[in-house]
Amino acid sequence: MVLATRFSALGDVAMTIPALYDACRTNPHATVVMLTRTSMTGLFINRPDNLIVEGVDLVDYKGPAGMWRLMNAMIDNHGITVVADLHDVLRTKMLRMAARVHGIPTYHINKGRSQKKQLTRRSHKVMLPLTHSIDRYRETLAAAGLEASQAFTGLFEGLDASPEVYKAITPPKRQGEIWIGIAPFARHEGKIYPLSLMEQVLRELSGRTGTSVFLFGGGPYEKKILGEWARKYPSTISLAGERHGFGAELALFHDLDAMITMDSANMHMASLAGAPVIAVWGATHPYCGFGGWHVPEQNNIQLPIPCRPCSVFGNKPCITGDMRCMSGIRPSIITDRVDAILAVRH
Repeated sequence: MVLATRFSALGDVAMTIPALYDACRTNPHATVVMLTRTSMTGLFINRPDNLIVEGVDLVDYKGPAGMWRLMNAMIDNHGITVVADLHDVLRTKMLRMAARVHGIPTYHINKGRSQKKQLTRRSHKVMLPLTHSIDRYRETLAAAGLEASQAFTGLFEGLDASPEVYKAITPPKRQGEIWIGIAPFARHEGKIYPLSLMEQVLRELSGRTGTSVFLFGGGPYEKKILGEWARKYPSTISLAGERHGFGAELALFHDLDAMITMDSANMHMASLAGAPVIAVWGATHPYCGFGGWHVPEQNNIQLPIPCRPCSVFGNKPCITGDMRCMSGIRPSIITDRVDAILAVRH
């Protein structure tokens, strides 16, 4: 019985899915318990029968004593025999320590921190693509005894998502109708395309006959902005602040003809759901190993500016002060990429 752990962030938890699903399907006689936050368990739709997703509220398990209790609960409830730490932070290190006290072997992800520092330092950058996080998860699971083929094809595995799942959001797509998603926000400013420019993208796309645009976001500020856009532009629906659940959003992602995102959790969820993703990159870079699942290079919109990437997570102040890595991307570059995708799909 393998215990896999990853508590945050949402996009990182989403990226565990290809590795976990492949590991379980390649090893049908093994059982994997994925331990994560309760709020993220809904991501694991259409999962293999031998994958158990256990959600916890970390407020109930504070400090070393809390992690000791949590590991004991995992052992008592599931008979854990090996731990694959896909996070390697203080909490999961304490869980590993508790497991080893019980004589349970543990393995943890190699995050490649030194290589990421070389990639993001101000000068003498080593501009080489690093191992993708999904592959780092695969390596950790393999070390724990779950060697796996790479057969994952998406959360719907070639199946159509039922419109019934998202009927609270929108009626089923009509024949010939085009659905486009836009998720213009991210956790850190360095990963957000200027809203004035994104509004130009929305204005262009929403004005097209037979096109509906869905806006994704969360939190009061995002709800306010996206609500204003939805009222201002035709055939535009804001889902910001709505709580339809991951199942409904993933099914809607699956039926989109194109999805415009930042380097964010929406990029990962949409790509795993099978949406053609167009990802806009600023302070961060796909080379850090956090690109969307199977997003082709031409769909990563970015500028070759020498200071990029300046950070792994987009949380550092811009050294030029003007965020030129984002502001220099013309809205037409994004809409042209959308048109290229639509030309293939329709």
